[in-house]
Formats: sequence, C-alpha cells, structure tokens
Amino acid sequence: MARTAGSSGEKTLAAIREAGLDLIHAHGYEAMSLRQLAARIGLQPGSLYNHIETKQYLLFDLIHNHMVTLLASIDKALAGIEDPLEALEAFIAFHLTYHIERKREVFIGSSELRSLEPKNRRKIVALRRSYEDRLCTILKQGAARGLFKIEDVRVSAYAILAMLTGICTWYDAKGRIGQRKLIAIHTRLVLQGVMK
Repeated sequence: MARTAGSSGEKTLAAIREAGLDLIHAHGYEAMSLRQLAARIGLQPGSLYNHIETKQYLLFDLIHNHMVTLLASIDKALAGIEDPLEALEAFIAFHLTYHIERKREVFIGSSELRSLEPKNRRKIVALRRSYEDRLCTILKQGAARGLFKIEDVRVSAYAILAMLTGICTWYDAKGRIGQRKLIAIHTRLVLQGVMK
C-alpha cells in the first residue's frame, strides 16, 4: 500500500495505530514486526520512528488509549444516575456494548498486558483498577441501601466483569440472538446474583 502523498503526521499516526490494532490482534504482539506494520501503511520501516518511539511504545499507546476511552465512556454512561440498581443496569449495558464494538482493543488490552514493560504495565493496571472501582462503588452503594446482598465487593465485581467480558470471545453479530436481548439476559443474570 503506497503512502498518500502529503498525508499529515496525525493521519499517519492514526493509520499506524489502526494497523497496529489489526496486526497485534491477528498475530500477537511478539509475532508482529515493525516491518509488517510499515508495509501495511506504505512506509519505510525507518520512517515509523518519526511517529512511534518503539514497538513497546506502540503497544502501550494502544492499550492506554483504550483504557482512557473506556473510563471516559463509562463515566458518561453513569453520569446523573444516583440509584444503584439503575447504575448497575447502565454499567452492564455499557460494558457489553463497548466490548462487543471494540473487540480488538479489549482483546489486546487483556491478552497483551503481559507484554508491557513493568512501568507501562503498572500504569495500565492502575487504569484497570479505576474501571473496576466504578463497579465496586455501585455494588457498595447498593449494599448500603439494602438493595444488594454482597459478601465481598471486589470478588463480586471481578465475577461480574469476567462474565460480561466473556462476550468478546463468542458474540457473533450474525448470531441468533441480538445485542439488545443479550444485554437483557446478562442484566437478569447479574441482578439475580446480587439482589436480596
């Protein structure tokens, strides 16, 4: 693929990120080469360094952008909701929708956490913890109001997140059950697990 004449650095960086998502999702971080990445977007391999410092920088950038987007999006989805039951329902619907629509980002954010250098990994783990804390807060508030029966908030949050995130591995948009119905099923399952 030839590089578009006169393309801006910002557009090139966006193309690098998009190609990086595709290649890491398809082959894994370790198997993807910068030569492959450059070829995908029509650059000489050495020209990549005008846009990314290293392969590790690209991986961190992709996962960090995913986490920042995830946090901003969940805060928007929960804004103005004070009732814990409504907040939990909104969290479930958001989490499922986001994870269905951004399978590559979610897959890379989970499976390639191991490939991050320790300093980068700590930053991403802190962001993940912040996302988990959103759900923990909802569960704590629901328990405090007598709506939810929660034995251990953090364990309950991890169990809920594991169930919801699992949709990335099996959901098929062409499958027999639509997204709206799947959200309803998951919501019922989660509520059955936490309601008094």
